[in-house]
Amino acid sequence: MWWIAVIAGLIVAGVSQLAERFPRLGALLLTLPIISIVAFVAVWNKEQDLTTVSRLARETLILVPLGLPFFIPLAVSDRLGLGFWSSFALGVLLASATISLWFWLGPEATK
Repeated sequence: MWWIAVIAGLIVAGVSQLAERFPRLGALLLTLPIISIVAFVAVWNKEQDLTTVSRLARETLILVPLGLPFFIPLAVSDRLGLGFWSSFALGVLLASATISLWFWLGPEATK
C-alpha cells in the first residue's frame, strides 16, 4: 500500500506550502481527516470487515481529543516567549501524557 504513503506525503507538502501564505487555509486542511479517510478505505479494502472499521473509528474518536493538548503550547508560544522546538516538545509531552493515561486507565482494547 505504497500509495497511502505517497498521498500522506503530498498532503503534508501541500499543507506546509499553503500554510506559508494562508495559515487559516493550512489549518483547515489539517483539520480534515484526509489521512483517516484514506486509512479507513485501506482497512476496508484489505479486511472487508465492518467490525474492524467500527472499532478503528471508535478508538480514533476517543484518541483525537486526547491528542489535542499537543496544540496548546504551540498556540500560546508567542505569548509565553517559547521557541518552536520547546513548544513542540512540550506539546508532544502533553499529548503523550493524555494518551498514556487513557491506555493506562481506560478500558482494555478488544481484538
